[in-house]
Amino acid sequence: MSIRIFYDEVNFRLRGWRKATKLFGKVVGSENKLPGDLNFIVTNDNSIKQINVEFLQHNYFTDVIAFDYGSRNVVSGEVYLSIDTVKVNAINYKVSLNCEVLRVMVHGLLHLCGYTDSTEETKSRMKEKEDFWVKEFEREK
Repeated sequence: MSIRIFYDEVNFRLRGWRKATKLFGKVVGSENKLPGDLNFIVTNDNSIKQINVEFLQHNYFTDVIAFDYGSRNVVSGEVYLSIDTVKVNAINYKVSLNCEVLRVMVHGLLHLCGYTDSTEETKSRMKEKEDFWVKEFEREK
């Protein structure tokens, strides 16, 4: 099991990354699953759009894309997030960039745990879980 964060030609580093990786393990455990190999890749709009076009046939920017490589009860995969789009989201939601990056990472991880956000109901459920885990991160020392 390993949880790693990579930075692809971006001028950003997640504050509290050690605490964040521990939190990601708790997120997975709370879903009665085991963490496998999880890679978070912080990139830019151009790279994420290229990934979106190549793998999902979507020709637009997005904040996060998750690729699930897990099996059975083990959560493994890659979560790509665009720091450019996340910055805009942070401004729009009036939260810190670090907070929004963490939220998007949790969002991608929840996708790897089997959650979807294709309806208003499933979006709401994911948002509740994101809020819970971001608050949990802020509470822990």
